[in-house]
Amino acid sequence: MRLPSGSGRGLTALTAALTLGLSGCGGGTPDPAPVTTSAATAAPDGPDARTEFAGLAASALDRRYAALYTFTGRDGVPRRVVATVANDGSWRVDIANGALGGTADVSIVRNQNGVYQCTVSMSGTPVTPGCVHVAEKGEKVPRRYDPQVQRLFRQWLTVFTDRDSALSVAAVQPLDGAQGGACYSVDSTSASLDAPVDVGVYCYSADGLLTAARVGFGVLQLVKQVGAPATVQFPGPEVGGEAMGMSAVQGGSDPSAGASAAG
Repeated sequence: MRLPSGSGRGLTALTAALTLGLSGCGGGTPDPAPVTTSAATAAPDGPDARTEFAGLAASALDRRYAALYTFTGRDGVPRRVVATVANDGSWRVDIANGALGGTADVSIVRNQNGVYQCTVSMSGTPVTPGCVHVAEKGEKVPRRYDPQVQRLFRQWLTVFTDRDSALSVAAVQPLDGAQGGACYSVDSTSASLDAPVDVGVYCYSADGLLTAARVGFGVLQLVKQVGAPATVQFPGPEVGGEAMGMSAVQGGSDPSAGASAAG
C-alpha cells in the first residue's frame, strides 16, 4: 500500500476522543523485559490459577469496549494504542508508529469479511487512509504485515478458555499500570516451536478488560476506557495493492515477528 501525503480523514471521533486521555498523564511505560516465569515472581502453577484465568478470559470474550493504552516495544519508545471491540463483535486496533520500521501508524480491523490492515493518522503524519484485505476470517495475518500488538486483545482468548490447551498458568504480582484485577504468567507446555499463544504476563479486571500485558515484543498499559460502539468503522476505503510491511523498507520482512492468527 502506498502512503501518499494529504489531509486524509484522520482518526474516527471515538479514537480521537480516547487519545486525548494521554494528555497530562505522567510517568513513562517501563521498558519491556524478557518474559520468563521467574521474572514474573510466579506462584506455583495449580488448578485454581488456571480456572481463574480461564474465567477472566471468558469474560474478556464477551467484553465490548473502546480503550486507550500505551505500548512500549523493543525500541523503548512509548506509543498510543486504541483497541475497540464493538457490540456486533467486529474489532479494531490502532497502533501509532506500528509499521514501516516505526514511521507509519497502522490499524488492524476484523469484521465479517475478514481481516484488514489500514493506514491511519495517529502521530500527526499526513496520510490518505486506506484498508487492504490481508486475511480471511480465521486465517493468519501474513508475518510481513503483522504489527503483533493486536494479538493481545482477541486472538488468544479462545486458547486461554480451553482447559485442554497446552498452557501453564500461575498467579503473579500485578504489573505496573494493571489498574486492579489480577495478573497471570502464561507459558506454553507444548514441545512445538510454534507456541499456541504469546508467552507472557496478562492482567485483567474482574469484568474481563485487559489492563496490562508484558510479552516478548513489549509492554502494554491501560490508560482509559469508554463504552463500545455498535460496530467498528474502517479509517478509510478498501483499496487494492500491497499492505504496509513492518520493516522500514516496504516489502521487507521483520525476522523477529512471529506469525499471527486473525482471531
